[in-house]
Amino acid sequence: MATSIAHQTLSELGGAGSVLVRQRRDHIELDHLIHRVERAEGTEQDETLTELCRLVFPHAFAEEAVLWPLIRKRVPEGEQLTLQIEQEHQQINELFTELEKKPHSDPSRTELLQSIITLLREDVRDEEDELLPLIRTAMSDAELVRAGRMWEAVRRMAPTRPHPVVARRPPGNALAALPLTVLDRSRDNLDRASRRGPRPLSLPATAASRVLATVAGWVEHVPPLTRGEDPSTRSGER
Repeated sequence: MATSIAHQTLSELGGAGSVLVRQRRDHIELDHLIHRVERAEGTEQDETLTELCRLVFPHAFAEEAVLWPLIRKRVPEGEQLTLQIEQEHQQINELFTELEKKPHSDPSRTELLQSIITLLREDVRDEEDELLPLIRTAMSDAELVRAGRMWEAVRRMAPTRPHPVVARRPPGNALAALPLTVLDRSRDNLDRASRRGPRPLSLPATAASRVLATVAGWVEHVPPLTRGEDPSTRSGER
């Protein structure tokens, strides 16, 4: 069995710019944010959840757009393994979408949040222990660095919110990137303004964020965005 990337050195992972090093860096940051979410309450927890989403969803989008297609081309068992991870990503999208609807007063919110945290940790372990070591075996250091640059570029321009209706594979995810990124990042800024600003400004910011959420809902249901190259990676096909 291959060594988990969690236990490999920088040079073993292909150097500082390697996509594997970048992946592990995000996983470490995710662990820190999860601990902060578990300790926080109320507005502070909402702020931390926004940070967590801005890490999790661009990270996953870059995986699905850059890394998983590489694995499917290079690794014989890549199709089955990436499909398993995509299904985990879909569950995370669905659970986060449900969490967004729950007020802090809802007693089911804590259990739902814990389910998300458990699934995020399982996803990290599946990637670091099973899937990502296969990339190390199949690609040279130079290829890993090139993939890392592409992954980082996509990650910086990816949606930051859950979109469970959008396919986890091309063409749907590629077509969804631009409109949903603009809407998501605008909502992130409005939600922060709503939480931090004086009440006369927070109410319009909240209302504007809700309008953008509605628009995002319309956008993600546009038929091309729901279609993936594998039927099981689109909503309702599991």
